[in-house]
Amino acid sequence: MNITKLFEMQKLLDQHIQEKHNLHAAELIDKKILALFVELGELANETRCFKFWSLKGPAARQTILAEYVDGVHFILSLGIGCKLQATSVEVKIGQSSKEHDITSQFLKIYASIQSFSMEQSQENYENMFSDYLRLGNMLGFSGEDVEQAYVEKNQINYDRQKQGY
Repeated sequence: MNITKLFEMQKLLDQHIQEKHNLHAAELIDKKILALFVELGELANETRCFKFWSLKGPAARQTILAEYVDGVHFILSLGIGCKLQATSVEVKIGQSSKEHDITSQFLKIYASIQSFSMEQSQENYENMFSDYLRLGNMLGFSGEDVEQAYVEKNQINYDRQKQGY
């Protein structure tokens, strides 16, 4: 996965949205953090990893990937808005991770987002991004899967802006 490419694509999308809606990046940080929490919840809901009371299985892989990539958009956008980069994100998508079960990983990401919310430092950003990439690994996504889905969703986001979404 070419994170630099994704950062550049996200930067252009953010600029487009900010110009169209007359917004300033600094004013959007809290909204983007809340959006990331919401997207993470939507992703958890599609995986159904926490629904111990249900026999219904997870959503289709493509549905889960699409929800996962929504989170990638907001993580990249937060980095751009806070002038941070994922310079040393340790976990490379596609590597296996057996440290936690998926439910525990979701909880870990919620905590790392909260830490980033409290202190928007490079270290907290990289921890949040690494935790999120680790979840992608646990869900079985390769770097190529994520990059391709990101590119597709990025175009959908532009299309939505044209349609007054």
